[in-house]
Amino acid sequence: MALQINATNPEHPALLLELPWHLPLEDWPEEYLVPLPRGISRHVVRYSRAGDEVIAVKELAERPALREYELLRDLDRIGIPAVDPLAVVTGRTDASGAPLESVLVTRHLGGSMPYRSMFETTMRPATMHRLMDALAVLLVRLHLAGFAWGDCSLSNTLFRRDAGAYAAYLVDAETGDLHPQLSTGQREYDLDLARVNISGELLDLEASGALHPSVDPIEFGMEICARYRGLWDELTRASVYPAGKYHYIERRIRRLNDLGFDVAEMQIEHASNGDTVSFVPKVVDAGHHQRQLLRLTGLDTEENQARRLLNDLESWMATQDDYAPGDPLGARPEVLAHRWVREVFRPTVRAVPLELRGAMDPAEIYHQLLEHRWYMSEHAQHDIGIETAVEDYIANILPKASKTLQPTAE
Repeated sequence: MALQINATNPEHPALLLELPWHLPLEDWPEEYLVPLPRGISRHVVRYSRAGDEVIAVKELAERPALREYELLRDLDRIGIPAVDPLAVVTGRTDASGAPLESVLVTRHLGGSMPYRSMFETTMRPATMHRLMDALAVLLVRLHLAGFAWGDCSLSNTLFRRDAGAYAAYLVDAETGDLHPQLSTGQREYDLDLARVNISGELLDLEASGALHPSVDPIEFGMEICARYRGLWDELTRASVYPAGKYHYIERRIRRLNDLGFDVAEMQIEHASNGDTVSFVPKVVDAGHHQRQLLRLTGLDTEENQARRLLNDLESWMATQDDYAPGDPLGARPEVLAHRWVREVFRPTVRAVPLELRGAMDPAEIYHQLLEHRWYMSEHAQHDIGIETAVEDYIANILPKASKTLQPTAE
């Protein structure tokens, strides 16, 4: 049987032909290899170079290679974070004509590291928690898309920082299955496999002395289950809000924030019986909100202020007629953000008299007003609007705050 290369791009076969397919992967000369960290695998895996790209080459039987190739292409089509499939090479033989196993070729994800390699660096527990959060987000996204992984582990997941966010990527789909929808039993089985695999690898790292001494491998395996279930409930719970009660949306955002996640995207669908809301979560790095708010609006704030203002901005944008994420005809986020500054942020801050502001900067004033609006809306069980909140804040909150800041007489 002649050598065959099934590829996603016409350029790839020509580049891949230069590689030594007549040799088993474990015998490839150093000149073809790129030294990069990799996780534990039941198959031989090597990193190599094809033109300007670094590729991962995995040796396995023809049928599972073709199956995984198609699964990865399906995941790419539905927007799941996973490695890009480039080709499947079949019909390999050695110099004597003896058959060799087929290989699956994927594109190496630039700037990424296997999760297992990250945990080998004795990182701090707080960082490990954020990594686990990112892995929980990936598992939830896979299950929402109907994909049962079947082998979630530290070695089968890549980690990368993406614009300040922690992101996890699937790197091995060999045991996966794509369905129209997963049952609760399928999800729980997949989650239990993840718990066992992750705890097992952490125990292995602990035995080698690479794990931070404060980390309990069993508890961390259990934690990803808890994080997954909390996130799954918040994302899949159907919520239909009566018109005008947008403080309910903010309540959902706050619950996600309390879980340690931030809202990457928010969709509001208007219906005759109310507004349906869905969210896409992400795990973010320290200072992410400051950088994002500064980039969008030019406002330079503290991190907690930035998170609060971004939540308000996102909620406001979702109500605008020309807000259409992914639609080239829709207004760009930067345009909407500057409109929000001009039409919402500045007029609201200016409504607070200068003599009552004290040492508060505009971002803190707006943050305080949003908090006051939130509490008033919760008490009234409907959105009271920013104008009403400003009036009540000026009349009932600021005078008391000003008195507490006055110096006492000696």
